[in-house]
Amino acid sequence: MKTDIDHLMKEADLDALFVFGPASHNAPMTYFTGLAHLSVGFLLKIRDGKVIHFHNPMEREEAAATGLETKDIYADYDFPALLEQANRDSNMAQALLLEKALAEYKVHGRIGIYGKIEFGHWLRTIDFLRIKLPDVDILGEDMLRSVITQARMTKDESEIERIRAMGRITTAVVGDVAGFLTSHRVKDGYLVNREGEQLTIGNVKRKINLWLAMRGAENPKGSIFAVGRDAGIPHSTGTDSDPIPVGQTIVFDIYPCEAGGGYFYDFTRTWCLDHAPDDVLQIYEDVLEVYETVYSAIRPHKPCRDSQIQTCELFEAKGHPTVLSNPLTTEGYVHSLAHGIGLDVHEAPSFNIKFDDVLLPGSVITVEPGLYYPDRGLGVRIEDTAWMRPDGVLETLVEFPKDLILKMQGA
Repeated sequence: MKTDIDHLMKEADLDALFVFGPASHNAPMTYFTGLAHLSVGFLLKIRDGKVIHFHNPMEREEAAATGLETKDIYADYDFPALLEQANRDSNMAQALLLEKALAEYKVHGRIGIYGKIEFGHWLRTIDFLRIKLPDVDILGEDMLRSVITQARMTKDESEIERIRAMGRITTAVVGDVAGFLTSHRVKDGYLVNREGEQLTIGNVKRKINLWLAMRGAENPKGSIFAVGRDAGIPHSTGTDSDPIPVGQTIVFDIYPCEAGGGYFYDFTRTWCLDHAPDDVLQIYEDVLEVYETVYSAIRPHKPCRDSQIQTCELFEAKGHPTVLSNPLTTEGYVHSLAHGIGLDVHEAPSFNIKFDDVLLPGSVITVEPGLYYPDRGLGVRIEDTAWMRPDGVLETLVEFPKDLILKMQGA
């Protein structure tokens, strides 16, 4: 949580943090500013001290609305004069600006650097600053273990409610999609519209984006709507031109966020329209049973990898290959059970066997076991987003049915 930032900085021996880039779709910046319309600038967080956002004059009102202390890089630092001093070298001018900011707030020592930026441009600026301030050590951190990443691993009540609200939007759209699919007629084994034209995956995805936008959300990373063989490849998004059949698995994975780049929700259901073949029914039952068993066993303060190992062992006991016995398998259970979610769709904690993350109260995670058999033309995944409450109970933030078969409305 944000309240952990200072002690995490102390543990990492960091005296300050620099965060660069816009506030939109830039998780380290959004974490401090919220969903503000700030397209340029930077932020300075001082250990055991202030958070200051440095902005251009056109965005002074947006900067003020963050509630942070703000500095206008023109009015307070006369950036045009710094640009002339630097012989109109913009990187040198930015280095002079950063130097003045650090001097004003008496910052020195070790400074962590974060944000979504044009790497080459800011690298040159930091190189200039390192030359000018040899007593300042500006450094990067392991993305999975950085101060900001570790703080974001647990959420406060306001963050939980924002993620839950995104879950309500997400599941409402999933319900809309289910109704949309089942309202179509079937011709020669495929869905068709009133004109007799085949419904395509692209048609469905455009509806998804529209319905999310109408509810105040956005879909910056797209959605997975994969059918048949594509459903057997976990991150295949599906082919827009493909028609939608009955009786084959559809993996529908949707992970939208608050408009402007805020909190995400992650959710997957697997459907068969009208009916499901016997082998699909068995695979689905295996996934659902493992989901329920593993979910009920997840506890706080346990290594996350223990849940991954349990998942693999359960699947292997049912005769499915997993990454535990063969890390390179492309069939069976081929990924990890879960991941954290928040301002990024994938964040800490990690459930990868190779990492030693511990699940903490306040974490929001996905739970998403799946089985994949592309050569058999099928894949199955069930996923919910859940909160590890302070009382040690894992709570699905928004409930939604786990039915495999969607009956056609005209059937």
